[in-house]
Amino acid sequence: MGKTVSEHTVPYVQVLDENGKVTDKELLPNLTDDQLREMMKRMVFTRILDQRAIKLTRQGRLGFYAPVAGQEASMIGSEFATDKEDFVVPGYRDLPQCVYHGYPLYKLFLYSRGHQEGGRVPEDVNVMMPQIIIGAQIVQTAGIALGYKLKGEKHIAITYTGDGGTSQGDFYEGMNFAGAYKAPAVFFVQNNQYAISVPREKQTAAETLAQKAIAAGIPGVQVDGMDILGVYAAVKQAVDRARAGEGPTLIEAVTFRYGPHTMSGDDPTRYRTKETEATWEKRDPLVRFRTYLTEKGLWSDDEEQQVIEAAKDTINEALKQADNAEKMKVEDLIDAMFEEPTTALKRQRAEITGEGAN
Repeated sequence: MGKTVSEHTVPYVQVLDENGKVTDKELLPNLTDDQLREMMKRMVFTRILDQRAIKLTRQGRLGFYAPVAGQEASMIGSEFATDKEDFVVPGYRDLPQCVYHGYPLYKLFLYSRGHQEGGRVPEDVNVMMPQIIIGAQIVQTAGIALGYKLKGEKHIAITYTGDGGTSQGDFYEGMNFAGAYKAPAVFFVQNNQYAISVPREKQTAAETLAQKAIAAGIPGVQVDGMDILGVYAAVKQAVDRARAGEGPTLIEAVTFRYGPHTMSGDDPTRYRTKETEATWEKRDPLVRFRTYLTEKGLWSDDEEQQVIEAAKDTINEALKQADNAEKMKVEDLIDAMFEEPTTALKRQRAEITGEGAN
């Protein structure tokens, strides 16, 4: 699929260039007009959610938050290629994929606040709670995917990490395990150019992150992460391979985060130049796809404004639901440890509540 960008024969996928023009008609996904419009709606929602979450964090109404602007095509395009029966195993930045795979938005707000209810995923939603440990989700995904294979179920597990995550031991261990057992997994790396402040070129001597798949004996693909159709095409092929029993794939989406690494004090102006940011702003995934859809007669400014207003209402309702959640108590932490508390936990609970240990 696509052309080679390195001596290690890693294919590069792009369907739309930064001007919204089709670069390879053979790779153009077979999607209906309604599906194309739905993709755009989801990207617009994600951008509005990100803007609101940043404001809420500054107001002290959210806890930990990692901005996503710039990565909408990578996030929405990849999840769009999966089925609800597939398992999404996210990192801490991957809240949009969680939302569209069924994770209630109000619970993600509670997750950000550190509330236990935020981690209670509904039974019918195949999403893990966003992983805060860099790379740990790669190992989890290998296990989930192998479980599907052992059960004979035609489902896949897809996981996400950033470029920094590929420098972790868990990244190779999980990918190698999945490759050895031909587990139906997709490892999706969002290369947004910086692991906090460390640029990608200082993390590894590898020409691409996708070629790290070679060591695990699995296919590696690099895709334009600002191109939602390219992302969808690459992930759909990987998902189909996995379902067919052909094993996992590593996908590197070359993208960019417009904001800081997280809202916890990171200042990107200390390690990025204005010139770099200006270059990537010209590649904005929303602008690119908006141009493509508008020229096809599938999108308008009026429709986008309607999506924006609907997004604001959805976010406000989820925030209200999160605000109304029962406040946590210290003893709740103990009660959630085990189905049957140990003697030590009973003693600790009694000390906290002043009640007798039973």
